[in-house]
Amino acid sequence: MTDRIVYTKPSITDVEVAYATDAARNGWGAKCYDYIHRFEAAFAEYVGTKYAISTSSCTGAMELGLAAIGIGPGDEVILADTNWIAAVAPVMHLGATPVFVDILSDSWCLDPERTSAAITSKTKAIIATHLYGNLCEMNKLKVIAEQHDLTLIEDSAEAIGARYNEAHAGSMGRFGTFSFHGTKTMTTGEGGMFVTNDGVLADRVMTLSNHGRDRAQKKQFWADAIGYKFKMSNVQAAIGLGQIERIKELTDRKFEILQRYKSRLLVHQGLSMNPEPAHTRNGAWMPTLVFSSDLSICRERAILAFEDANIDARVFFYPLSSQPMFQSVSTPHAHDICERAINLPSYHDMTDDDIDRVCNVVETLLRR
Repeated sequence: MTDRIVYTKPSITDVEVAYATDAARNGWGAKCYDYIHRFEAAFAEYVGTKYAISTSSCTGAMELGLAAIGIGPGDEVILADTNWIAAVAPVMHLGATPVFVDILSDSWCLDPERTSAAITSKTKAIIATHLYGNLCEMNKLKVIAEQHDLTLIEDSAEAIGARYNEAHAGSMGRFGTFSFHGTKTMTTGEGGMFVTNDGVLADRVMTLSNHGRDRAQKKQFWADAIGYKFKMSNVQAAIGLGQIERIKELTDRKFEILQRYKSRLLVHQGLSMNPEPAHTRNGAWMPTLVFSSDLSICRERAILAFEDANIDARVFFYPLSSQPMFQSVSTPHAHDICERAINLPSYHDMTDDDIDRVCNVVETLLRR
């Protein structure tokens, strides 16, 4: 049997291993934050923000940011119904109410017009999730947020390397969050990053992330607020430093894989993939294939075909409103597309032969 093609895995080299080894051997005591500080500085420089604060996860970064801007009971937060649960969990943990809005049919990201229509007197923030590396319509969402005095947040968990009019994903809202899970374009195993240009907000997040201890506080073991423990370890940051130093290589390779898929698959009628409007650069984290409804190829049929070929494929995110902890809402695009879309394998050392094997499965499906 041919080797299994997994849907994603990280690219780790001697650079990351050397940094992590040094952190494990020497990064203690007075040096316990050295790699954290280096990683945060390098990440902020890459994304183009003044501040970057490493966290234990993107979910933690989101909760810190929402808590720091005062989101709580009675507040509403708008986000796309097509999303991973991690985007909405912090909203719920803080006692606020999520408002699910339908997606655009081409980018699968938050629909600005429906976002505008969903705003009420209780709305406090909009979370713009850049799904699978695709970019939200940030200019339109920024106008809406400014008109209604709302906080615009970028969930860039899946969008490292994506750019909107040359601005990096995560740098355009009041704050942005990133994921470094082992499946992502760059990784620290687990981990995340909070980024912002707002110094006051950055200070609040720093305090909350360290058990509520203000950096300016001189008393030892004195907390100024009830906070969290959402910090990243020095060893994780060492891996992250190696990854951010290789970020062009990592993001370029992801982009190349997406283009290879497109060149093979988009010659066929009824197929579409991650969009690339002229003013954007797709982050290409997860190449996603959408079958036209007239092809009658459903998610389950496609997943089974890949399994038979010893290839991993992922289902498209189910609408959050379809899951048992939430009330159903009318989001036709979100409910429709998940039935006929799949994520294709994409990892840095995929060969052209691997990509061709994946494409052969799709072409076999089209012929049946």
